[in-house]
Amino acid sequence: MGNDHLEIPAALVRKLVDEQFPAWRDLPIVKVEPSGHDNRTFRLGETLAVRLPSHARYAPAVEKEQRWLPVLAAGLSVPITEPVAKGAPTEAYPLPWSVNRWLDGEPVTPANVPDKVRFAAELAGFLRELQAIDAADGPPAGEHNFHRGGDLAVYEGNTVSVLESLEGEWDRSLLWDVWQRARETAYRDRPVWVHGDMAVGNLLVKDGRLAGVIDFGGLGTGDPACDLVMAWTFFEADSRDAFFRTLAAERDVIDRARGWALWKALITYAWNEKGSDLSNWGKAVLDEIVREYRQSG
Repeated sequence: MGNDHLEIPAALVRKLVDEQFPAWRDLPIVKVEPSGHDNRTFRLGETLAVRLPSHARYAPAVEKEQRWLPVLAAGLSVPITEPVAKGAPTEAYPLPWSVNRWLDGEPVTPANVPDKVRFAAELAGFLRELQAIDAADGPPAGEHNFHRGGDLAVYEGNTVSVLESLEGEWDRSLLWDVWQRARETAYRDRPVWVHGDMAVGNLLVKDGRLAGVIDFGGLGTGDPACDLVMAWTFFEADSRDAFFRTLAAERDVIDRARGWALWKALITYAWNEKGSDLSNWGKAVLDEIVREYRQSG
């Protein structure tokens, strides 16, 4: 496979389901759009979803989700992905895959969340519940979840490289300060559960309210700072304040969370074609980080 992602057409998914789960042979299969980057998702009938890793590096999440999501669901008031079955690798598709319960709702957008302050409090409430679940036996942050919950030092090289290449669009000394401030603190409390990819595409809403959380491929245990990046990627001043206030987030956690947001924004801006949706997203997040950091002092 090299660095290329697998091609996963609907016909392949049909073949896998029919061979391994013949009871679902008559259920229609429809690709979900957007289907995702790390995994491809297909709806199976009205109540199920098939989720297939697009590359071997994402495959460890299958077993992890099968093992831990039922445990986490018992401690959460918001619905999350519910595994129903585990598919086996085949010659046609060489990785494990999942069948999950379909969760109703729409991915978060500014248009379908009219009250961001309320939504920020709801999301923070979900994270507080997640962090309260016993994480003693959970998987520590590492390669399996791209170090979410681990030490930001893992991404020092990426961050420094992009910062050094920036030309004039931002106050580079301010961004350096953001990064150094994030790196000056370390998490020394007990490890807690982290989702690992708190992004709009993984949060479902109904009538503007948080209705579900999906895609736990980044699941692990460690520092909760990585789960706070929505403060800059989606929220603004008032909603960000509500988010941090509901979390009772301390300054050092916020500093590290800002560092996670900075790293992601920098590489997304720099590693994608200028003017593309992804690069523009990175630029918008960097603008928000700069704005908030100046205000916070």
